[in-house]
Amino acid sequence: MKKRIRILIVDDHSLMRVGLVNLLNLEADLTVVAEASTGQQAIELYEKHHPDVVIMDLRMPGLSGDETITRLAERYPDVKVLALSSYDLQEQIFRAVQAGARAFLPKDVVLEELLNAIRIVHEGGDYLPPAIAARLMERMRTPELSPREGSVLQLLAKGHSNKEIANVLSIAETTVKDHVSNILTKLGAADRTQATTTAIQRGLVQLD
Repeated sequence: MKKRIRILIVDDHSLMRVGLVNLLNLEADLTVVAEASTGQQAIELYEKHHPDVVIMDLRMPGLSGDETITRLAERYPDVKVLALSSYDLQEQIFRAVQAGARAFLPKDVVLEELLNAIRIVHEGGDYLPPAIAARLMERMRTPELSPREGSVLQLLAKGHSNKEIANVLSIAETTVKDHVSNILTKLGAADRTQATTTAIQRGLVQLD
């Protein structure tokens, strides 16, 4: 008898976990061995069960999905993670893959595609739907923002002036102007408003 693919589900929404458990356990070659609602719990359960595939939600309170993937990959280089998210933003896709995810799917994916991705990842392959792969390639061609530029962009997107940003970050206003100029160039934006719109669309900033 063929050995079942053992799965760990990580999602902070209980309904999502229950739904996945019920659907995946209907498959003859799949079995859910554990469920986690936080990143830290996911690490502990991975250490206990050593599942074949981890299905990981990316937006969780506390330890985020990509941070959890990074920690798992550092401890277990052979970990196989399939990332699931309600948001298929460029930056989120990039961070998940950079952290070590072998697949990325939106949560509205059809069941057959999810099952196919699980089996591909289990066999050692990678899986990205064409639209997701295109967004990842576009993100990889985009110049990287420095950590400081990221901080400035976050405040800029919230409507802060250069002077206010300078006060918050304890840097000179002229330095803020330089950072804003670099941000506009890297994002291909003509002004602060367009930079904010682009940053939100790509998932570079969160306003909630």
